[in-house]
Amino acid sequence: MFLDRVKINIKAGNGGNGSLSFLRTKLNMNGGPDGGDGGKGGDIVFKATQNMNTLYTFRFKKKFFAEDGLNGSQKLKTGASGKDLIIEVPCGTVILDAESQKVIADLDEDGATFIALKGGAGGHGNAYFKSSIKQAPAFSQTGVITKERQVILELKTIADVGLVGYPNVGKSTLLSVISNANPKIANYPFTTIYPNLGVVESHGQTFVVADIPGLIEGASEGLGLGHYFLKHVERVRLIIHLIDASESEGEERNIIDDYKKINDELAKYSTSLAQTPQIVVFSKIDELSEQQLKEKVDLFEKTYGIRPLAISAILQEGVEELKNITLEKLSKIPKKPPVKVEKFDFDMPDISSIEITRENDTFIVAGGKIDNFIRGIVLDDPRSFAYFQTRLQEMGIIDLLKQKGLKNGQFVRIKDIEFEYVE
Repeated sequence: MFLDRVKINIKAGNGGNGSLSFLRTKLNMNGGPDGGDGGKGGDIVFKATQNMNTLYTFRFKKKFFAEDGLNGSQKLKTGASGKDLIIEVPCGTVILDAESQKVIADLDEDGATFIALKGGAGGHGNAYFKSSIKQAPAFSQTGVITKERQVILELKTIADVGLVGYPNVGKSTLLSVISNANPKIANYPFTTIYPNLGVVESHGQTFVVADIPGLIEGASEGLGLGHYFLKHVERVRLIIHLIDASESEGEERNIIDDYKKINDELAKYSTSLAQTPQIVVFSKIDELSEQQLKEKVDLFEKTYGIRPLAISAILQEGVEELKNITLEKLSKIPKKPPVKVEKFDFDMPDISSIEITRENDTFIVAGGKIDNFIRGIVLDDPRSFAYFQTRLQEMGIIDLLKQKGLKNGQFVRIKDIEFEYVE
């Protein structure tokens, strides 16, 4: 099954906690602090691979969490860092922040990597806080707790050439003849419901061709899954525009209108697509007499100033010439640049927000600023708790609580710490 868009949850590993420990041996029962630091949490890393061509592996697994760092321990031992989680995706995968819909990465080459989330830092052990004033700090620091985020993975097929045209004009047949692909072929509209890729070899050189599902009028507005189809042709350097020369799909379809309508849809979707070079190809010429074909080629050239190449994929007439022309044009067309990435820090830690809510007579304080501040607080240590009270005043949290209605005798809860406010 082909899947080209999926939303997943990712989370970097938490940092390990610092250790609270003092050296104790038979010869020294009153040693100094020897608590080690916690280990760093694992990163979330996306890696592009050419061994995948769909996001199907993400259909059932939606959560990807990296390993947490281990806690520090006595004898100044630092906890082990959590392993990075490497998530493989097909080449051409664009990663978007689900909340803002901004593009944060475009993995358009095999082996390209992107660190989406960095693991939380490990907390310091009590040995870190030893100083000439604090000879025996009885507190340590907890590791940074990372947040779960949502991203959207969107696959935009990587190919040199895109086959476009109305449904049932012979794109899949042509791809099967010129390449190693084996697409599903049948005589009804929308036989192809997802892009097929094929590698074409000609004169010792190769290029990749994508059979884009048939477009219809209104595709740029999403009609007939148009948006999902059009995005796969965004990256191609060259378009082979197939037109059914037999006009066998009914009176409402003809070579003049078909060409214009498909180009209109490409232009409405993307100005870049409208500027992509094209080779116009008449397909199914085996259903026409030589005179009929000549009349239609002349009419098309007179209307658009373009002389189409005529082929029959079934009889393989004109196919070799098409391959040669395609190879010649590709040699002069540079690769398209990757999708523009928004300049914003997706993984920016929140160290400034403060949120105050109320449950009956208890005021609850939360937010990134609190999370960062509370990591080194130990209520059992008099100095640590005194520092905690002083910082609440300095950070303006007490003033904010008063603005929310805090009065003498009411309770304040910050994480696992709950205390009575006394003026």
